[in-house]
Amino acid sequence: MAELLQSFSGNHGLPENVLEQLGLYLELLLRWNARTNLTAIRDPEQIVTRHFGESLLAARLLFPQPQSSDLTAADVGSGAGFPGIPIKLWAPKAMVTLLESQNKKATFLREVLRALKLERAEVFCGRAESWGQTADLVTLRAVEHFEKTLPLAARLVRPKGRLCLLIGSSQLDRARGLLPGIWTWRDPVTIPMSTGRVTAIAERC
Repeated sequence: MAELLQSFSGNHGLPENVLEQLGLYLELLLRWNARTNLTAIRDPEQIVTRHFGESLLAARLLFPQPQSSDLTAADVGSGAGFPGIPIKLWAPKAMVTLLESQNKKATFLREVLRALKLERAEVFCGRAESWGQTADLVTLRAVEHFEKTLPLAARLVRPKGRLCLLIGSSQLDRARGLLPGIWTWRDPVTIPMSTGRVTAIAERC
């Protein structure tokens, strides 16, 4: 797993305890995915690179110094926990809320948090507009109804906070057009081993 994630996690790699947690996470995901459709990807190596890797790249871009990151984060439409759970593993001091409206997926997320013994992490089973809170960081990846969900996610970002999108490069212009002028966009970063996918981060004024 360490070799598969090298391109995403940077030159220093991942701590041994994080690799162990990711291994347990992968076991849980494969077991649950056999009876509940959490991800269409079934191959373990592809799960590691396409789900874990993409999420860890976002984490590295957001938190160059992960140990000092005690801010709040909300992962909208968390699904099987990407990118929210890998971000939590990368930045353990962050308070992370996984927003997921489907009960079966929310149940899986709670099981992952319990099995990995993750503190300062919780699951909100409901829609983003019902959460009633805001966060320093909001993430969004591979959700249905992107054009409707993106503005909802953006409204959860506190002033001076950040919005992180894991999307196809063809969606970039549309994403920028959907948000008002209070956002400053960084240059997108291409996701390794992907076909036209990028990490796009915007900072709210």
